[in-house]
Amino acid sequence: MTTIVFDLDGTLIDSAPDLRAAANRMLEDEGLEPLDLPTIISFIGNGLPRLTHLAMQARGLDMARQDELTEQVIGHYSSGNGALTTLYPGVMDVLNTLKEQGHSLGLCTNKPIAATHEVLGQFALTEIFSAVFGGDSLEQRKPHPAPLLATFDALGSGGIYVGDSEVDAETAQRANVPFALFTEGYRKTPAALLPHEWSFSEFSALPAIVESVKVLSA
Repeated sequence: MTTIVFDLDGTLIDSAPDLRAAANRMLEDEGLEPLDLPTIISFIGNGLPRLTHLAMQARGLDMARQDELTEQVIGHYSSGNGALTTLYPGVMDVLNTLKEQGHSLGLCTNKPIAATHEVLGQFALTEIFSAVFGGDSLEQRKPHPAPLLATFDALGSGGIYVGDSEVDAETAQRANVPFALFTEGYRKTPAALLPHEWSFSEFSALPAIVESVKVLSA
């Protein structure tokens, strides 16, 4: 069996509309104009503190208030209850299939751990993952390799990492972990320029990738 660790935002879930709503509510509270969705997507990947930092920077807010305004964004995000977030097509079926086949599944995200568990509960994914690490689970966050390596350690073995972004590709490379790139997430760089062993645009292709890992490791 194969150990598979997934990223969350942009890989399993399309959360950009909820992240945009949370950031724009903070900006509205400050009397500022909202940011459009492509701009918010360009800010995703390094956690809500970084997204808040970039949103503040885009609207000229005092960066000394980042801790305060990050808490506001997190609060707005939590109060939104994931109303605008969706699973990418095929995610639920593929995760259930992989779990039923006996593969060990984990999650490593830069989303705060409390918000991560809320999302997993919302989509009935809590029981799918045997190890979950959020952006505040350790002192380091991706692309530092520590969170990904800790997730694999918690699962008891190495394996493959599945993600969508530059941050994920760098994390896998620094952790020396084979990387499967989901091409329909929040990546800004052409897929060909990111280090990866496999790429896929539909989740229905992932089980075949996992099977190829089993063959290579046999």
